[in-house]
Amino acid sequence: MKNFKEEELIMYVYKDCTPELTAAIGKAIEEDAELKHRVNSIERSIEQLNLLQLKSPSKQSIKAILDYAKLSKK
Repeated sequence: MKNFKEEELIMYVYKDCTPELTAAIGKAIEEDAELKHRVNSIERSIEQLNLLQLKSPSKQSIKAILDYAKLSKK
């Protein structure tokens, strides 16, 4: 059985892989409990990330970064 890379599994969860890869992973999940667990873990992680309340950086932080970038160009 093929060892799928983490990136491939993430693409699978996001439904962003080729039909061939989707079919291969789907079939492998049916046959491999450990792979199914890995995919479920990725799905739960994505769900948790989507629940986070992200805040924009402060204007002061943005200004400091831009000022630093200007100095770096010199």
